[in-house]
Amino acid sequence: MKYKWLNKENNKKLIIFFNGWGMDECVVEHLEPGDYDVIMLYDYNSLEFDFSFVQKYSEKYLIAWSMGVMCASNFDIEYNSSTAINGTLKPIDNSFGIPERIYDLTLNNLSPASSKKFIRNMFKEAVELPKINREFDNIKKELEALRMYNTNLNFKYNRVIISNEDKIIPTKNQLAFWNVLPNVDSGHCPFFKYKKWSELI
Repeated sequence: MKYKWLNKENNKKLIIFFNGWGMDECVVEHLEPGDYDVIMLYDYNSLEFDFSFVQKYSEKYLIAWSMGVMCASNFDIEYNSSTAINGTLKPIDNSFGIPERIYDLTLNNLSPASSKKFIRNMFKEAVELPKINREFDNIKKELEALRMYNTNLNFKYNRVIISNEDKIIPTKNQLAFWNVLPNVDSGHCPFFKYKKWSELI
């Protein structure tokens, strides 16, 4: 994994944000950090990462989005709270995630043009699409890698945010996994509905 500090002011509280596939900070850089340090994890071509630095923080909060919900489950960190956003612990699954056939078709037919269509489909509303600074070959390999990772089904999220019109991980499959109702009027990427990171905790 790669990381980027979105806010680092030696605060006592830390937000660890596990981003979605193919993403960078452009979908969350508008969120105000308040009195939290915020680190973003992304690029899941590998799940290797040294989290020893988190020990200096008195409070730690997890916010995981999309494929990040599964990736975050692989790390044993004690959080004060954890939020799953438009993802499940079975993100590639016919009943609880992206149907396997759709995932494989996406992978096999991925192109620069189709990746732009994917970004368009992340949004319910008409918005200016974010300009993501990731190389195409890198995000294709990441999609291949995500197909192979395990998930920790015992990992506990204490808050779940589900959009009512998610075209990426179907809303009905998320509902089947979490057994909660949609609670935000949005597409797969709901972050522009919020102003502060603290709203997602």
